[in-house]
Amino acid sequence: MALPLYDRIHAPHPHDGWPHINTEIIPIRSDPEASSLCDGWLIGLPRLAGCPGERNLKQRRLTPVFIVVAGFLAAGLLLATGPKVEPRAPERVPPLVRTLRVEPETIRLKVSTHGTVIPRTESELVPEVSGRVIWRSPELVSGGFFDQDDVLLRVDPLDYEVALEQARADVARARSELSNARRDDSRQRDLKAQGVASDAQREDAANRLAVTEASLRVANAALARAQRDLERTEIVAPYPGRVRTERVDVGQFVARGSPIATLYAVDRAEVRLPVHDDELAFLDIPMVRGQPEVPVPVLLRARFAGGEHLWEGQIVRTEGELDPQTRMVHVIAEVEEPYASDHSPPLSVGLFVEASISGTEAENIVILPRSSLRGEQEVLVVDEENRLRHRKVKLLRVDSEQILVQEGLTSGEQVCVSALESATEGMQVRVRPDEFGSEAS
Repeated sequence: MALPLYDRIHAPHPHDGWPHINTEIIPIRSDPEASSLCDGWLIGLPRLAGCPGERNLKQRRLTPVFIVVAGFLAAGLLLATGPKVEPRAPERVPPLVRTLRVEPETIRLKVSTHGTVIPRTESELVPEVSGRVIWRSPELVSGGFFDQDDVLLRVDPLDYEVALEQARADVARARSELSNARRDDSRQRDLKAQGVASDAQREDAANRLAVTEASLRVANAALARAQRDLERTEIVAPYPGRVRTERVDVGQFVARGSPIATLYAVDRAEVRLPVHDDELAFLDIPMVRGQPEVPVPVLLRARFAGGEHLWEGQIVRTEGELDPQTRMVHVIAEVEEPYASDHSPPLSVGLFVEASISGTEAENIVILPRSSLRGEQEVLVVDEENRLRHRKVKLLRVDSEQILVQEGLTSGEQVCVSALESATEGMQVRVRPDEFGSEAS
């Protein structure tokens, strides 16, 4: 119920048991609720104890304390009633490794290398006479093919035809003079026998005969040269081949000895292949004079015209020196008919190819992946109790993918091919067979 508001508040009399308080007229906030006497403000009046606001303040102060105490009690209860952990040593699990069964076999070694196709024969086309070009073959262009003895170029033959006629006339004159000299010599010989001619006359006749004979030989030589020069006005192909470059056209004057084109033969192509001196031991190629007794086959591979193509050839010789910087020896592979119709596409000059050269045979060889090698010449063998054993082996060859073991392993043994960070002698392992051996063979 709302309390009435007064303009004056009269304090109780001291005789009524209340302390004496000076009073005055004070304004108070009008509030219809009874709690206004506690929550409102009264200037000059003390706050009444026991009001609802005072009790709420105390409750708010004690609430966090109750929450913290309840948390500690709940944690202690969980620790007291939870399961107990019994400490025990961790179980040791042996590492899982891949193994390969040792199976010695006879293999043919191969040497991999690469090189660029070069022509077996390459030469400059040089005219042997001078003159103006009056005709050029349609095949005398870069990339053109031609056969042996095909006419590639014609030089104006007029001057050489005139020279030939002059040479023929000189020969006829020399023959006439020789005929006269012979008759005169015969006559002087007869006169000398009769005692009519002197020795001087006889010697002069003999001398004229010798001179005319020499003149005839000179005229014949000039005639032969004039005939050759006339024939050389037609420049012919020296072999079946292809034009690499040409530098001549109709109407151009060409000089004797000046190159006009570059040609190369197409009956055979060669590939210059570098081989390291260590790998020469795997090839049956003589390093001295002569060719291999048995042809050494080589397989050439290249990507060309949108696909991979193969060509078969053979090693025919080695070059005469060892590169002192790279320790490489160059062997020459030869492919016959590189532009034949069954070679599609052809083995063109300048093509980069990869080569696999067949080498010698090796017996009792174990092929293992490169990951099985520990150090320089050691592998890990797994015994009957699945324990690792270090084993020294003799290697025939090591490359980036596999190793070839020549001695040190027995057929049926298991070799670890997994990469282990730390492998100790006698370490227990779990085994999983690997299939590398069957694929490599």
